[in-house]
Parts: sequence; structure tokens; C-alpha cells
Amino acid sequence: MDRIGTRRVGMAAIAFLTGFCFAETKDSGTHFAEEAVLPYIQKGECPGAISIFYKDGVQETACMGWADVDKKIPMTLDKMFMQCSQTKGFCGVTIAMLVEEGKLSLDDPVHKYLPEFKTLWIQTSDQDGVRTLVKAKNVLTVKDVMNHTGGFPFEIPSKSVLGWPGVPLRVTAAEAAACPIFFEPGTKERYSNTGIDIGAAIVEVITGKKWDVFLKERVLDPLGMTDSTFNPTDEQLARSIQMYDLKKDQPAAFTTHDHWMPLPHNGPDVYPSAGAGLWTTAADQLKFYKMLMNLGVGDNGVRILKEETVKNLLAKNLRPANLGCYSLGLAADSGDGWFGHGGAWGTNCSVNWKTKQLKLWVVQYRGGPRPWEGAKEKAAQKFFASAAATATTDAYTGRLN
Repeated sequence: MDRIGTRRVGMAAIAFLTGFCFAETKDSGTHFAEEAVLPYIQKGECPGAISIFYKDGVQETACMGWADVDKKIPMTLDKMFMQCSQTKGFCGVTIAMLVEEGKLSLDDPVHKYLPEFKTLWIQTSDQDGVRTLVKAKNVLTVKDVMNHTGGFPFEIPSKSVLGWPGVPLRVTAAEAAACPIFFEPGTKERYSNTGIDIGAAIVEVITGKKWDVFLKERVLDPLGMTDSTFNPTDEQLARSIQMYDLKKDQPAAFTTHDHWMPLPHNGPDVYPSAGAGLWTTAADQLKFYKMLMNLGVGDNGVRILKEETVKNLLAKNLRPANLGCYSLGLAADSGDGWFGHGGAWGTNCSVNWKTKQLKLWVVQYRGGPRPWEGAKEKAAQKFFASAAATATTDAYTGRLN
């Protein structure tokens, strides 16, 4: 198979790029993701991608294709990308920290911290431009805003115009409180960046710090995530993965940006958004999700959260019955140990805290289709089966010695 544009990344390279030495992680020696995805790269349907599979100390890392097709810049673990909605899980971790420290309860009313949410109005109809509103009976809780059961729109009107980084978090919360919601809090589900931004605004009130500052001090810096930021430098943007539009049976087409992330991507008018807004790298993102997989402990040995906090607040479904599985900014455990999140431009990572498994995927694509998804998932299953067999062989060999 033609390997052009594909890099097999060994553990030494990963340790260099991430800043840590993965003493207990060994290269699987497999190329399941590469074999599954490379045909689509060769056809131009998939410009480039990063795949990481992990199980019980065994890891397969594949940097495939191009971060920039025209310039033939290969994919590497230090390339910057917009992870979009995966930012929600980072907000969930900061909320979980405050719960763990006794500074917040998920059942607290939001208006305890943000008084503008004391009275809410529900829009029951909109006919001929006339909206009918009724006063909400249920109290909006912290859990509601973090689990997409608050009734809020996907974005506030201002962000629909200015994009994710266009409005400060407290301003976002104030505008959300002034707009009608769509149902009684806690009774239905509606996916909403707005609710997560409200959660981040609550963190700001409790801590007295900007949410992005708190996140950096308590999560990003301790884990060594030095390339994760809401306001990337010019140098970081210079090594970002380019964005492409996907269309059926056609080569992917380069696009300068998406309206949700308007240019410029940095500067004084760029604000953090907890619903979708964090720039990062595959090397950095791996550190965050391995921390979740390891129940609060990073690969560098730093504990971010207690085990029980991760199990019961982040990896467990906290929605009411029959309203789907969602935790604090994460798609939650349905009973088998898996939880994680994806992003609008194709990124995704899920981990299993019970079996110590991880699947990480980095691309920057809009639209569809994405025909490699089935092959990629089969590659993951092949890897997990192979890693399990390797672990069994190692254990057997160990007994002989």
C-alpha cells in the first residue's frame, strides 16, 4: 500500500511532542487506522487525519495525509485545530471541580449565581411574527444548563452573527436570560452551546476568575497542555490544520474559515466560549482524555479530579429518564464505561474508564459524507482485539519467566 503522506509515530516521538515520557505505553506495531483511511486520502476525499487508539498501555498512532494539501504539509501531533464542541467537556471538568470542593451543587438554581435567570419565559408559539410567552414554573438548575435540558437555543442571537468567540461569557449569559426558552427546564432535551456557556459564567462568579484563566490554571497547565488556548498566537495559527469542505464523490475543497469562527482567529476581540471554542493539538487533547480515562489522573501523574467525581459526574448519565445519555458536557456512559464527545468539524474522542481504551480522531472538515467512518470503527475494533491478545501473551510470557 502507498504510504505517501502518512507518518508512523513511535513512542519516542510522542514523548517529545507531548512533553512527557510514556514509560508504560508501548507502540502496538499495528497500522489498522492507516490501512482503513489511506484509500480515502489517495482519492482526495479525506485530505488528512490523525488517529490514536489506546488500550491497557498499548497505543497505535497514525498521522495520515496532509494538514495542508496544496503546500504538502504533513499531519503531525503538534498541528493546531479547532475542536469545537469538545470544549464542552472541559467546562464539565471545571464544574465538577467546584462540586468536588463543595462550592457548587448541580441542583443549585442558576439564579443563585446569575440573578438574571430568576424569572424565565417559555415561548409556546410564534405565529405571524407574534410570540406567545408563558412564565416558566420549573427552577433552572446548574445540571439543566450543563446537560442540554435548559430549553435554550443552540446559540444566542449575537453569536449567530458574531460567531463563537464574538461575545464574552457573562454577556452571553445575560442575553440568554433575556430571551425566551423553548420548554420547562428539565423536561426535554435541546442541544445548546448556550447552556454550557452559562455553566462557564457560573464558574466565573464562584471563582472570581475568568473561566479560561481558571481552566488554564487548574486543568491545562497541570496536564502540560501548552498549545490549548482560546486565543492562539500567530505562530500557533501558522501550524494549524486547514479546513476543507466535503462533497459526495468529489475531492475535498479548501475553505478559509467557517462563519462560526470568523477571521481573525486571535486578538483583543476574541473571547472564550465554553460551548465551542478551544484550539488545541492532538498531543494536548490526548493528555486531557487520558486523564478522564484514568479517572482524574494525567499521564504525568497529576491528579485533576477524584476517581468518584469522574465516575459519578462526568462518565455517568445525569439526565432525567428517557431524555438520552448526557453528562456534564460529555456524551455519557450507557453502562459499558464509554464516554467522550465530538466536534462539528469531525474531531472526536471517547474513552472507556473500565477497560482503559481510547479512540481519538482529528480532522477539520465541514459537510459530508464521511465514507471512512465505518472503516475507521472496524480498525478500532481490530486494534482493541490485537492489543488484548498482546496483553494476554505478555502476561503468559511473564509467568514462564
